[in-house]
Amino acid sequence: MTTLYGLKNCDTCRKARKWLDRFGIEHVFVDYRDEPRTPETLVEWKDRLGGWDAMVNKSSTTWRNLPAHRKAPGSDAEWKLLLREYPQLVRRPVVVTGDGVVSQGFSDNGFKKRFGV
Repeated sequence: MTTLYGLKNCDTCRKARKWLDRFGIEHVFVDYRDEPRTPETLVEWKDRLGGWDAMVNKSSTTWRNLPAHRKAPGSDAEWKLLLREYPQLVRRPVVVTGDGVVSQGFSDNGFKKRFGV
């Protein structure tokens, strides 16, 4: 089973969900603002996605509006606190398939390759 983590009002998440529906790929959507992920899950994602910097959308308005000292977390604990406070900073959607593979973002070609369509 594929789980799509994102925000229900995110256009990219909506596109990803429609794509999965169109190609008949069974999935569950989890809004991580309504159902926050555990700190351990965030660390697991970070490890599989190439680090905190790769996981965070630094071009977002939320990131740009953060005070300078919040943009340079020095530890996993600080990153986890930041993402718990601002879940919209996580690049969306986070896609976790039944085999445990974690990826981020959506593109038609990327999903075709990922799901073998």
